[in-house]
Amino acid sequence: MSIQKFSFTTAIAIVIANMIGTGVFTSLGFQLLGIQSTFVLMMLWLIGGVTALCGALTYAELGTRLPRSGGEYNFLTEIYHPGAGFVSGWISATVGFAAPTALAAMTFGAYLEASLPGLSSTVMASILVIALTTVHAYSRVASGGIQTVFTIIKVILVLVFVAMVAMAVESPQAVRLLPAEGDGTLMLSSAFAVSLIYVNYAFTGWNAATYIISEVEDSQKNIPLILFVGTVTVLLLYLMLNYTFLYAAPMQAMEGKLEIGVIVARSAFGETGGVIMGVVLATLLISTVSAMIIAGPRVLQVIGEDFRLFRFLSKKNRNDIPMVAIVIQSVVTLLFILSSTFESVLVFSGFVMGLNTFFAVAGVFVLRFRNQGADGYRTWGYPVTPLIFLGLMAWTLIYILINRPEEGIAGLVIVSVGAVLYVGTERLNREPAA
Repeated sequence: MSIQKFSFTTAIAIVIANMIGTGVFTSLGFQLLGIQSTFVLMMLWLIGGVTALCGALTYAELGTRLPRSGGEYNFLTEIYHPGAGFVSGWISATVGFAAPTALAAMTFGAYLEASLPGLSSTVMASILVIALTTVHAYSRVASGGIQTVFTIIKVILVLVFVAMVAMAVESPQAVRLLPAEGDGTLMLSSAFAVSLIYVNYAFTGWNAATYIISEVEDSQKNIPLILFVGTVTVLLLYLMLNYTFLYAAPMQAMEGKLEIGVIVARSAFGETGGVIMGVVLATLLISTVSAMIIAGPRVLQVIGEDFRLFRFLSKKNRNDIPMVAIVIQSVVTLLFILSSTFESVLVFSGFVMGLNTFFAVAGVFVLRFRNQGADGYRTWGYPVTPLIFLGLMAWTLIYILINRPEEGIAGLVIVSVGAVLYVGTERLNREPAA
């Protein structure tokens, strides 16, 4: 029986849906706490997008040289050491996908609760995760179809929202796109670096296709274009969205608030518009949760293939879907939903995932030096492209440790636990080399 693979279109949908989610609709309020310049705010999103694009272009080479599902787990295992890959997989299993999935589901529930009084945000978030888990654990055809449809709906709704707000707002705010005195200093400040944490989180997911490489049609040819198209599409949508937010609502109304989309809709359309926007945003987040439930378990699957102790994670159903891994990730997601606060999980998970991608991107230099892997796609702009990513990501990670030490230290603890777990189980549970 031939195994159905994800199409080019579905893979792009997974990348876009992984990225457009909680971050872009919630983080502007946090950024406004330290930045009041519209030019600097727009530059913040542009720089975040450039960082993601540099990462995506580099990952395209990693993915074609090392074409196996698993993302950073596969890359770090092949480039550095199986222990590095194991820690990366541990990060993905405990934080990298479960936490962002929980945040997106929590936001889904919160917007529904605000728009439709009487609903419980926690219950709605949990129902969404359980429903999508059921679909993705059963059929790849149904899974890919749902993902593509909801991602198309998401992009259309974002464009419609931008157009409608631009036409409806009666008292537009001034959005300055040219620098003014003091903007350069502000862009070098700790406030800018900390705000970049939220922006980087909003762009998280640009690497999603590398988690399912083995399940993508003609992956050697398609992965570079999938990552590029997905990332550029989201960058353009984010710039339009944030310009619209700043254009439609006063900064003071959004400062420190999560529900940015609802605030902007109320400014443009009144109270009823805010209610409708809450339902629309909830709809947008369905594809985000869906995409993460597709991508994340593939990391657990390859860990199960490589380590005897975790062999149960690689168990597949008759449709060749890693059902056990999908269920386990969703259980961890539900635990986050029931026990976590929004902002601390965002910063914490952003820090840990940043470490993962930093070392993966740095690995392209190692692969080039060793001339390892298939010599197919080569990173555009190498070595400048990966160096831009590494420089900006390092700056952000350092500022998290300085300004948000609790979340940073918690992230390092997660990494350390993964390392200890690897050392304790490697001799007994890793498959001997072929």
